[in-house]
Amino acid sequence: MRSFAHLLRHFGLPRASVAADAVAPYVLEKHRPVSMPPATDPGIAARPIEEVLGEHQDLIDRIKVCYGVDRPTFAVELLPLIRNYAACVHLLPATPDNYFPTPGGLLRLGLEVGFFSLQGTDGHIFSGRATISTRRHLEPRWRQATFLAGLCSELYRTLSHVAVTNDQGEAWQPYLLPLSAWLARLHAERYHLKWLPHAPDCRAQGLFILPHVVPNAVLQHLASGNTVIVPHMLASIAGVPVYPEHNILDDLVRRAAALVIDRDLRASGERRGQPQVGAHWERHLVDALRQLVRTHPAWRPNTDKSRLWYGRDGVFLVWPNAAADLRTLLASKTLAGIPKESDTMLGILLAAGVLVAQHDGQALWQIHPPGGKPGLDAVRLSAPALLFAGIDPAPEPLAVTLARATPTASAGDRTAAPPCHATEQLPLPMDAAPNVPAPAATSPVAEENATACAASPARPPGGPIQLALEILRFRLDAPMRLNPVVRDALAEIVDAMNRDEPGAGICMEEAGLFIALAEFTKRQLEPTLALRALTDAGMLAQPDGTTATVARDIDGKPTRGLLLAFRFVKGFHTGHAAPTANDVGTPAC
Repeated sequence: MRSFAHLLRHFGLPRASVAADAVAPYVLEKHRPVSMPPATDPGIAARPIEEVLGEHQDLIDRIKVCYGVDRPTFAVELLPLIRNYAACVHLLPATPDNYFPTPGGLLRLGLEVGFFSLQGTDGHIFSGRATISTRRHLEPRWRQATFLAGLCSELYRTLSHVAVTNDQGEAWQPYLLPLSAWLARLHAERYHLKWLPHAPDCRAQGLFILPHVVPNAVLQHLASGNTVIVPHMLASIAGVPVYPEHNILDDLVRRAAALVIDRDLRASGERRGQPQVGAHWERHLVDALRQLVRTHPAWRPNTDKSRLWYGRDGVFLVWPNAAADLRTLLASKTLAGIPKESDTMLGILLAAGVLVAQHDGQALWQIHPPGGKPGLDAVRLSAPALLFAGIDPAPEPLAVTLARATPTASAGDRTAAPPCHATEQLPLPMDAAPNVPAPAATSPVAEENATACAASPARPPGGPIQLALEILRFRLDAPMRLNPVVRDALAEIVDAMNRDEPGAGICMEEAGLFIALAEFTKRQLEPTLALRALTDAGMLAQPDGTTATVARDIDGKPTRGLLLAFRFVKGFHTGHAAPTANDVGTPAC
């Protein structure tokens, strides 16, 4: 088989070994260090690898017991690979604010997923069609490959999600050498992280850094006497399916990763007092969608009672019917922490860019399949290739447009109704128009809205309108892609405006609603998490166009906070706004 060095040369990338001095001089001359502005945060200490691994010795001992070999054999077969992985990721966190976000999180995540993946091999038979003697020969290789796939399952994050610099602003180039080797070469004492916004999840990138962890000699050992172990291991690390065989190794890794991440999120939720939704579910949901398209008869496109419709305007999934099929399939895989609510699945897929909402932010579309079928609530995929890639022949779209040009709101709380603003002024009795029977509403929500609007009749042309009553009711109107934890805290903050004393840290301005960062802390939510989620959802009003936070003078004290754009607060208009500056020029509430 071809080595990884050959694969890297094919893509124009030199192979880097683990040792710092093994990087060829011409590589360092050709790829000069990339510089960034020096960081101001304290950074992470460049500790020795043995010291880094010492914090996880208990888990390494459990891995040895599960691997089922004596200490000398373990020191030859697995321990060097664990040391290589630790040298590659050092003390990097796995994510900035989701699972395993603390220094050393990526190392701990890899070790735990590798351990539980290895543990899962005890109940499965690999190469089931082979003879007993062949299976006995291959079983140790399958176990080693399964552990490596779990260990390196999140390795791609070092390439795509974070940039690492030293105190002088020189950036680590992860394709060339491991992080610990780079730190040793520069004699760096600390390093700093910059998380890259909107980084795509391309798990296949991990294959190009895999040589830092798995030498070619180990790959050759795994490939000895078979043609399936290495392809299945690489497919699992890259996040791609293997056809036509079922990848049991990947099933074990996915199950282990879901378990480990769910446990960490639960523990983090208990510490913060708020549950968290794992960002890792995007991958499982998309893979489940692809599997349903390939295997489920109700997911054949454009057939009677199908969950899937493909027209000139894109691919649509009938919702929440599709969510029920997703939930059933994920439950059959016994994955820990499965999202059970269709709205939760919808929020995850919207946040990941798998689904697209309408221009007004509404997640559901109204589609009308051909043949006079009634309108259906559906969600729209961002690209047909998300589901149809690799299918031969690929489905053909209908020659019709499925969604209406002017979409109709969905059922339930999304049902369309005549516009009625809670803050609209009501006329005095002598100015009121005669009561006219309203047309029948099409849903309970529409009836409720129509009843509310009946209290504010149309103004007679040119007639004077006097203020009789003003009903104030503020409500959060956030897009579905907003983090559910942030959504709950923000809804509580907005609802506080309906009380007589909402709090000193909440006030209306012309640009929007000012919320002090301390308001999120009161609700056991990290302000940095709220800022990141609101920025990603495009919900902040930024007067200067760049800064996410603003300063306000509250009770004579400068207070940092954020401005929630007014379009996300129902019931708000500029008449509610407080002055935006005091006599000394400092913005005030």
